[in-house]
Amino acid sequence: MKFEAIAVEKIPIIQKGDNLSSIICERIELQDRDIVIIASTIVAKAEGEIFRLEDIIPGEQALEIAARTGKDARFTQAVLARSREVFVETPFMLVTTISGHTCVNAGVDESNIEHGFLLYSPEEPDTSASQLGEKLERLSGKRLSVIITDTNGRAFKIGQTGVAIGIYKIKPIKRWIGEKDLFGKILEITEEAVADELAGAANLLMGEGAGGIPVVVIRGLDYYFEGDASIKDTYRPESMDVIKKGLRCLREKN
Repeated sequence: MKFEAIAVEKIPIIQKGDNLSSIICERIELQDRDIVIIASTIVAKAEGEIFRLEDIIPGEQALEIAARTGKDARFTQAVLARSREVFVETPFMLVTTISGHTCVNAGVDESNIEHGFLLYSPEEPDTSASQLGEKLERLSGKRLSVIITDTNGRAFKIGQTGVAIGIYKIKPIKRWIGEKDLFGKILEITEEAVADELAGAANLLMGEGAGGIPVVVIRGLDYYFEGDASIKDTYRPESMDVIKKGLRCLREKN
């Protein structure tokens, strides 16, 4: 068994309104059941999620947080604008975004964008993935899956890895519950984060600097799923999320 991870090269600097699906299809011949993995940065740029830092007017909450942390109140306001809950304010802002993804700074980014600008993540990544997937399928005539990725840190480890923040025609979790292990024992809790694993594999080719590889195609793994799926299927129910409960307790004590 094997699979390929193929870098889609010579993707130009993306501007607002660019047709990402056409740009991708012009640079690679897609095959049936390919998984097209796209960095959220170029999706956000095509959707116009770019803002001048100097145009952001901080509100009262942003000013209060900035006064406590010493951070730029305008950047803080940008994070708050895409957040529905703030867990940590310093040394970074750990938040749950409007779409439900918990990450640092709500995905607001100052890298891979011109100086003085901020790049927001796609506001509804599942919707963005579906729109891109439908266009890619029409242009290629193939059945395809799409994953939109971002880079996240890990709570208990140093370093960042690629994670899925939006999906199309792929189940993000493979449930092994009820299957048998090598010794015939029934698996009771194993759930494999397939979409995140694929995002991490793609990130090895995308890189984190000036590599300029925002699109990777995974070929040879068949995770195509015709039905509806959402990245929200990966989020723990509030009743089971002990980390968020702990963070809320700490916030209330402070």
